[in-house]
Amino acid sequence: MRMRILCLMLCLATILPMGSWALAAEEPVAGSYFLVDGNACEDPGLTVYNGITYVSLVNAVLALRPDAVIGWEGEYVVVTAEGLDIRARVGDQYIQANGRCLYVLNGVIDGGGRVLVPVRTIAQAMGGWVSWNQESGVVEVYSGESPIASGDSYYDSESLYWLSRIINAESGNQPLDGKLAVGTVIMNRVDSSLFPNTIYDVIFAPNQFTPASSGSLYREPNAESVVAAKLILEGVRVGGSSLYFVNPTTSPNSWAQRNRTYVTTIGSHAFFS
Repeated sequence: MRMRILCLMLCLATILPMGSWALAAEEPVAGSYFLVDGNACEDPGLTVYNGITYVSLVNAVLALRPDAVIGWEGEYVVVTAEGLDIRARVGDQYIQANGRCLYVLNGVIDGGGRVLVPVRTIAQAMGGWVSWNQESGVVEVYSGESPIASGDSYYDSESLYWLSRIINAESGNQPLDGKLAVGTVIMNRVDSSLFPNTIYDVIFAPNQFTPASSGSLYREPNAESVVAAKLILEGVRVGGSSLYFVNPTTSPNSWAQRNRTYVTTIGSHAFFS
């Protein structure tokens, strides 16, 4: 009962700063509560949005870690506790957890003054997991032994270095999905028998990526290019089976356009398999 009251009080106290945008909440999940290690946690923000169950970040965090401190840094909700640092911003397609980036397909959303995140994503960030009780229709969250492993220990530093730089050099001015699609091309090539099997060797293969020979590859990547590289290393893929991309405005009638199967266009780039 104490946990339920605490969750409800903090949910009501979590108000977004002025100027934030909102998405209308869709149909609520049964009872507007979820279970954490078998204990009910009231959550008026519990929502199914585009087929994904969202919960109040505040409620979920405090149900799993009552010792957590939650505050604001500009537009970011910041969660801190021993071994835990989470940052989330309404509108972003990811949350940051211990230096890692976890993808949020529909984005972090504003649910009537509450910051809402997918229940599976926040559980992952805190080292837990989620199941669905089909009989009762209730979301069940289970705490793990420790929060998610840090980015320093999870990401291979060389892979992150080169992937973030090729993403920045090729798509630094593109939307996040465009950056992710470029990163997907790199990883698809790593996995293909037609190309080398490391990120570095794919990037530096002869006559493939202009930034590798022009020197622009070595520029410091912008923040979102680093985010995109981390998301790719987490397994996110955008653009399907694409192996090539071109800017059709600056490179009309390219070899890829003439010889490969069109997949999609994201931002300024067309992608081909």
